Amino acid sequence: MDKENSQKKEQPNNPMHGVKLITILEVLVEHYGWEGLAKKININCFKSDPSIKSSLTFLRKTPWARDKVEQLYLDLVKKK
Repeated sequence: MDKENSQKKEQPNNPMHGVKLITILEVLVEHYGWEGLAKKININCFKSDPSIKSSLTFLRKTPWARDKVEQLYLDLVKKK
């Protein structure tokens, strides 16, 4: 059994299980762009000189912002 399938079986009701923050951020930036992401979630790391690295640093230290990013990702995945 491969690793991905075993992870999904361990937590089948958790859509975020096994999804890395960098992957979430890359998907959102690809879909919305930095400007669109800043409009959806009003945080400075998306507005002022945005980068994946600076955003990851901020989101790892700021649980409320990470929660908003994860929720936006879940909403996007459900739409697809």
